[in-house]
Amino acid sequence: MKLRFAPSPTGFLHVGNARIAVTNALLALKHGGEFVLRLDDTDTERSRPEYATAIEEDLGWLGIAFTGPVRQQDRTALYDSAAAKLKASGHLYPCFESEEELRFKREQRAKQGKPPVYDRAALKMTQGQLERALANGKAPYWRFKLSQGSREWNDGVLGARSVKLPPISDPVLIRADGSFLYTFTSVVDDIDMGITHIVRGEDHVTNTGVQLDIFAALGANIAKLHFAHLPLLTDADGGPLSKRLGSLGLRQMRRDGVEPAALVGYLAALGTSHDPRPGLPADLAPGFDIAAVSKSSARFDPRQMLALNRKLLHEMSFAEAQPRLPAGATEHFWTVVRGNLDMMSEARAWWDVAAGHIPPAVLEGEGEFLRAALGTLPPEPFTPMTWPDWTNAVKAATGRKGKALFMPLRQALTGEDHGPDLKDLLPLIGRARAEERLRAAIQA
Repeated sequence: MKLRFAPSPTGFLHVGNARIAVTNALLALKHGGEFVLRLDDTDTERSRPEYATAIEEDLGWLGIAFTGPVRQQDRTALYDSAAAKLKASGHLYPCFESEEELRFKREQRAKQGKPPVYDRAALKMTQGQLERALANGKAPYWRFKLSQGSREWNDGVLGARSVKLPPISDPVLIRADGSFLYTFTSVVDDIDMGITHIVRGEDHVTNTGVQLDIFAALGANIAKLHFAHLPLLTDADGGPLSKRLGSLGLRQMRRDGVEPAALVGYLAALGTSHDPRPGLPADLAPGFDIAAVSKSSARFDPRQMLALNRKLLHEMSFAEAQPRLPAGATEHFWTVVRGNLDMMSEARAWWDVAAGHIPPAVLEGEGEFLRAALGTLPPEPFTPMTWPDWTNAVKAATGRKGKALFMPLRQALTGEDHGPDLKDLLPLIGRARAEERLRAAIQA
């Protein structure tokens, strides 16, 4: 088994890309296959080295080991050879129509109630007409002549699939400037690299039918090719995920502190009936079954993914967390705060609460209450009993109880409405900081 993940380095990866990469990696690991990273960078205007580097970094962050990367820009000689073969066999034919002419043809066919399919007028050109066009300086672009009938395959996720080719325009494989399009280069690379299983998004189903025709024209044994198309993800409300890619980009998730094992675990179970569990591909591959993925679109719900992230953090040992905690953070600090973290990045704010500085809390109308609290603040050392002893003293001095007692104290000491239990957090804050923050809140 040999699989490939073939993103275009024209932007950063998002969760839709990550799901494809994770699925390919899981299958390769489970079946002892090879996972290849191929950068489909035929779009030279939009492809950027920084995106290519980021793709490699993001795959590493997800725990995905790969062969490569292989770059299409380095393989033009291979594409030239394959194109020459298709031209010689009559599968590639030159066209000269401008975009305006093609648009006019589509409009005319639409008025006649016909599908907007290319009419293959270029195939009717005589040799003389072709030579005159070339002599006049016109550069042809090249279309692939699709066969009649259908292309069928048994999809690893969607089941039996068939694409009728006559209703599809002959695809352009080579632009007038001589550059190749993805539809062509992808096939040539898959043949040359010996790819056996192609796992990608459901939006490629029609493309698969077209590419199977190109595979066959190039002499590949299409009976040995296996395809699986994952239904596209939607957002939590069932809408297009693409509208929210900014917040679901892997770069942003890494900055926010999402754990890769939480994201991988969530993506591996997405669209199945299995409960997600955190883990990297090597952990999850033995239990992965692509046949368990539903044919229906799956909803990517950040709240569910974050719930898995919380579970991972709440169970994480200090030894695992320490390299990513602020300098000086102790095991006791981690034990106190980890149960309140959604993402690791939030630990920084709680370290400021425990051992640093926070902005003064503005608590209107609470001056008298806070003065009473300051006046009853116990001496050090602070222990887990300091908080209940202190709040009992404040209660006796002010007559307050419940939320009216606890909330202003929490806000003054931490700047937050919620957080770790103050009987555990207060000893970390210490008397000096507690006194300083109470005075600052009184003056605010």
